[in-house]
Amino acid sequence: MPLRLRTITRDEHLGFVASRPSASPMQVPSWGEVKPDWRAESLGWFDEEGRLVGAGLALSRPVPKLRRYLAYLPEGPLIDWDAADLDGWLKPMVAHLERQGAFSVRMGPPVVVRRWSADAVKAAIADPGARRLRDVEATSSEPRALDLAERLRRAGWRRSAPGGEAGFAVGQPRYVCQVPFAGRSLEDIQGGLNQQWRRNIKKAEKAGVKVVRGGYDDLPAFYELYAETAERDRFLPRPLPYFQRMWTSLTAEHPDRMRLYLAHHDGDVLAAATMLTVGDHVWYSYGASAARKREVQPSNALQWRMMTDAHELGAAVYDFRGITDTLQESDPLLGLLRFKTGAGGEVVEYVGEWDFPLNRLLHKALQLYMARR
Repeated sequence: MPLRLRTITRDEHLGFVASRPSASPMQVPSWGEVKPDWRAESLGWFDEEGRLVGAGLALSRPVPKLRRYLAYLPEGPLIDWDAADLDGWLKPMVAHLERQGAFSVRMGPPVVVRRWSADAVKAAIADPGARRLRDVEATSSEPRALDLAERLRRAGWRRSAPGGEAGFAVGQPRYVCQVPFAGRSLEDIQGGLNQQWRRNIKKAEKAGVKVVRGGYDDLPAFYELYAETAERDRFLPRPLPYFQRMWTSLTAEHPDRMRLYLAHHDGDVLAAATMLTVGDHVWYSYGASAARKREVQPSNALQWRMMTDAHELGAAVYDFRGITDTLQESDPLLGLLRFKTGAGGEVVEYVGEWDFPLNRLLHKALQLYMARR
């Protein structure tokens, strides 16, 4: 069945997102306002009867000194990825973006390939012969996702090189950690925490750690910890106005789209985090913590409060976001993998991000530029 693609209104886009169980926060209209350096456009796919059957937020950013754009649909678009005629969905999108001046299109199909349970990850970390998760048999796999990757290759799409979010670079994690909530009581979820998590939550409670919800006026307190975390962990922090813009834009779209939590101890803010919600999917977005008073375990207390609130909201998934796929003790990110799977989280591998170069010379130049960054 032929599909027609056109720009859609904010209300049309939000209405489509509301009709689905969930969507990435980067595929709702307000996300375009969070990214002022990118031009945002809501795209909609319509069937022969004029019904909106797919939607996506396309972000476009010009190459330095050129009037050509990289078009990017992070963790999207929201279409039927199982469709027999996938080209019928993707070709109109690519053609539209090319007319808009795009030299390359990047997208991130929200399609799961494989899952590893918390127990499987724990065993893999203990296995000296396992270097990466891909070396370990998955707990479950999705054949349709493997088929999707092959179909994309045949259609001219190429798997994106790993990237980051600093500067011009783009890229979302292929591996994430998610705690399944659907059909589980809070007691079930608590029972899924490992002994270290349960012990640390009790320590925090006994020490008098209090976790509270914050608002816009608390963002500077969050940012102070975030900047400290960035310096300690050696990453480039986003500026405070970025988080203020996130709060203003996302909460204007939906009052619970973004929440802020802060962990206090004796009047001292020791940890803070942002939480995003779209439908029945909840994401731990940005986190920060102080180097002091770690013995009172504020981060575990903070996450447990967020998980408790997410369950109360009716979440089907609590998403810890990106993790490393390495299992080597020498990797400093292995501790983060242990922390997240310790909460009962399973590792989820997505099909990854894909590029469709429309101008191969400019696409190659962008890859070189991003590599230098």
